[in-house]
This record gives sequence, C-alpha cells and structure tokens, in this order.
Amino acid sequence: MPRTAIFLSPGADLDAAVDLARRADAAGYESVWVTHGLGRDGLQVLAAYAHAAPRVGLGTGVLPIYPRHPVLLAQEALTLQEVSGGRLRLGIGVSHRSMMEGALGLDMGRPLEVVREYVAVLRQALTGRVEHAGPRYRVAWQSGVPRLPAPPPLYLAGLGPAMLELAGEIADGAVLWLCAPAYVRDYAVPAIRRGRRRAGKALDGFEIVASVPAAVTADRVAATVAFKGELARYLALPFYRAMLEKSGFGAEVAAWDAAPGPAAVDDRIARGLGAVGDAEALRAFMASYREAGVTLPAIRPIGFPDTPHYLPTLEAGAAF
Repeated sequence: MPRTAIFLSPGADLDAAVDLARRADAAGYESVWVTHGLGRDGLQVLAAYAHAAPRVGLGTGVLPIYPRHPVLLAQEALTLQEVSGGRLRLGIGVSHRSMMEGALGLDMGRPLEVVREYVAVLRQALTGRVEHAGPRYRVAWQSGVPRLPAPPPLYLAGLGPAMLELAGEIADGAVLWLCAPAYVRDYAVPAIRRGRRRAGKALDGFEIVASVPAAVTADRVAATVAFKGELARYLALPFYRAMLEKSGFGAEVAAWDAAPGPAAVDDRIARGLGAVGDAEALRAFMASYREAGVTLPAIRPIGFPDTPHYLPTLEAGAAF
C-alpha cells in the first residue's frame, strides 16, 4: 500500500492541531510533519503530536540550521527520538536570506559549504561525540547520556540542483516544498541521483518527501484565494522564483512582478502547485507526484485547522 504523510500546521490553536495528529494516526497516515516558520518550535510541536499519536512517524520539514548549533540540534533531536520511541525524521535546511540575515542578523556564508560542514558535525553529535575543526565550527564535545537512542534519519531541504545534489550525497532523504511534479521529475530527481552517484550510492532507499498543497472542498473559489495568499509570499523569495521559472511559470512570475500581491498570482500557478476540488482531484495530484519520483508525498492542507476544508482534506487524503 502506498505511504502517505501529512503536514499539520497548528495555526492559532495548538490543541486543535494535536487532535488532528491523533486523527491522522488513527486514519493510517505514515507520518505527520511540521514546518518551523515564524511561530512555534517545530520539535516541541512534534513532541505534543507524539504524545497524542502513539504510532505515526514524526518529521520536521524543515528546521533552519543557522539559529541552532549542530550539537544543540542533536541534543534536541535525540531527546525527541527517545520520547517518541524512535519515530523522528530530522529535516533541516538553510531557509532564506530575508529571514536568517535580514530578520535574525545571522551570517549565512556560503550555504552549500555551511550545510556540508553542519551535517558533518551533526552526524557526529547524533552519535554522542564530536571532534571537528572547520571554517565555521570548532567542536570538542561528548554527550553525558550513557545510552543514546538510534540517530534519526537526516533529510535536507532543497530547491535548486546544487542543494539537491548535496542532499543526495550527504543526507538520507530530501524535503521538497511547492515543487510541481514536472520539476520533481525533470530537475529534482536527476540532481539527487547525481549526488548519490558522487557518494557511490544508489537512489534506492533515499527518501524524497514532497509537500502536496490541497483543499478538498466544494468552495473552490475560497480555497484558491487562500492558496494564492500563501503563494504570494513565496513569489518574493529568490529560491522559489528560480524553481518556478524552471517549472515553466516564467511568464506568470514576470506578470506578478508587475503588480505583486495575492490577486496577481496567476490561476495557472495555483493549479500547477496545488489540488483544490474534490477527492478525485487530490488522488490524481498525489499520483502525479509518485510518478515523478516522490517516495513520500505529504499532503499539506491549505491554510490552518480552523478552515472548513482542513479536516475533510485530512480524511480524504488518508485513502491515497
């Protein structure tokens, strides 16, 4: 049976999201995922989900690396790994300059080089001992915990070919966000495969997680308007713009530049990046991701749990 995951973004009411995690567990989802974003801490939200949902896997999609020293992240991840009985998948990424440098004042350096070194330190720290001297991190550390849980698999977020190649080389999986199925097939999977070859490894066994924005609803207009509001934020970010242009949306991106805002998001972009409509539309969209090479499609209900379509989307997606 195909595996299906789901992103559950808490929104205003964490209790409501915890209840949805419980429902996702009972419905048979393979795993529940959270982003970090601007609000709650992703690992702590997953801890709340883990308490309410005792069987389902847990994933971060993704935690930005710059605010957390890799040893600190290892300690946090191993704690959740222990609390949850080994259900964590640790997804990390670089985020964006507007947030890391503009909002937090953190120097991103050369992201590809930073990620490579970060993962090297993190992998050691997840085993309880680090000896590392590099351009960004100098670490001599040993855990005081006498018996550590098994390290969680490490997934790397990527959009561009260079970062996806690196994911294939040094990670156990990749996390894709707002990537159209054609982009996954034509750019993401080939880049990951190149990285795997560079590491002397096969693509088999490498997890490719992709978010699948969706709203199962009879009110397509309202759901599409909400989705366009989300998409407008990403159209302002360079990594996403480059990905969308390679996906064949160059004219739509240029048109948005002329009058930025949710109303200027073209219908073709919304249709290409999300499934809005009945359950059959969601089923077909999920199938297109699997055919493109995604090993774990993760439904992401558009908006937050207080939207009318959120629970119907969760319930419908469990069948796919």
